[in-house]
Amino acid sequence: MRIERFEDVDSWKQARLLVADIYKLLGECKDYGFKDQIQRAAVSVMSNIAEGFDRGSNRELIQYLIVSRGSLSEVKSLAYAGLDIGYFSHASFEEVIMRCNRISNTLNGFIRFLKTSERKG
Repeated sequence: MRIERFEDVDSWKQARLLVADIYKLLGECKDYGFKDQIQRAAVSVMSNIAEGFDRGSNRELIQYLIVSRGSLSEVKSLAYAGLDIGYFSHASFEEVIMRCNRISNTLNGFIRFLKTSERKG
């Protein structure tokens, strides 16, 4: 399958699901600082994939995918905090971490692919 739009990128699709998960899990959370931070980090994962895709070169896309991976690490770190302070159940925490790990693996594979690809835009 040819990837012609950012919506075709598997890691973007997975990041979109992560955003939905985070918003659902914290729907009732009254700690607006924590809630805002983890939601923004999750949205940043998918947004950087989209923005990088339309930058026009593999080099720029790779840079944005690396930034996206950093935001993903922020989500994971905040998930640990959320578990420790009782905002996430152990099951919810595990689900978030597993999704983050899947996205990270997909991003890493995409980066490896792009380093050898002829894609220009």
